[in-house]
Amino acid sequence: MPSQDENVESVLRALASDRRLLILQWLKRPKAHFPPQVDGDLVKDGVCGALIAEKLGVSQPTVSEHLKILAQAGLLSTKRVKQWTFYKRDEARIARMKEAILEKI
Repeated sequence: MPSQDENVESVLRALASDRRLLILQWLKRPKAHFPPQVDGDLVKDGVCGALIAEKLGVSQPTVSEHLKILAQAGLLSTKRVKQWTFYKRDEARIARMKEAILEKI
């Protein structure tokens, strides 16, 4: 299991991208930033990766890499619905990481 220091470092690396920060910002209020989805509720299930790619103006592989980094850092949770992956913020983990980062500075 990674140490708290390794967790903070992984979160800071994940946040070192303007695009990833933008994704996190959008996912904070998904109904304000994304249209309704055919499958999955924007708030309960998260936002489909394809919608995030479209809004960000990047290819599916590019957004997948950004989302993978955010998920590996524990900032996003994922859910599979049919063939799609949905992403939403892990608010509890984000709060813990904010506290851990503030302890470091």
